[in-house]
Amino acid sequence: MNQALEPGTLYVISAPSGAGKTSLVAAVLDADPELSVSISHTTRGARVGEADGVNYHFVDHAEFERMVEDDAFLEHASVFGNYYGTSRRWVEEKLATGQDVILEIDWQGAFQVRKRIPGCVLIFIVPPSAEILRARLTGRKTDAPEVIERRLAEAAAECRNAPEFDFLVVNDDFETATKELLSIFLARRLRMEAQLKRHGRTLKAIADGA
Repeated sequence: MNQALEPGTLYVISAPSGAGKTSLVAAVLDADPELSVSISHTTRGARVGEADGVNYHFVDHAEFERMVEDDAFLEHASVFGNYYGTSRRWVEEKLATGQDVILEIDWQGAFQVRKRIPGCVLIFIVPPSAEILRARLTGRKTDAPEVIERRLAEAAAECRNAPEFDFLVVNDDFETATKELLSIFLARRLRMEAQLKRHGRTLKAIADGA
């Protein structure tokens, strides 16, 4: 039986486009009920198949700017003319219930969040090689060649900042990468500080010879 509620951990996961971050996050969410993912606010329009409150919280520019003024975001950024932001209140409330939270944001947003929540854990996902990254981006057949080249240039910048993260997962084999991600979450929960809050009474009873 838990003796005290251990606050959840905030995990910030970043990766270059084509590294498989979204698929990996979906896999760990299915496997670990103690994880939830933050849904960003954005000013871009909903795409076919997207639903408000499921994929994003869709707001107009005026509403987003009001939220920025109210310090409603842990981090926010402008990407190709649209704004994206992470709700500070939602994340803090979720963590207070003991739930672990994942943010899928870029490296710049990750560093913004680290300044606001120093105890967060930063995880970087990378493909096994530059050649495989190019093949994955090309294989999508959704981007023009110039877009692919821009994404590769962005990937280079992102990887230069990867050493500032706490963990690195190489997504070569999907199943292995999923297990590695899950092991990070489990190891964090097994820290002595966290376990003493959950099982301190049991440990003390054994130590006292009860």
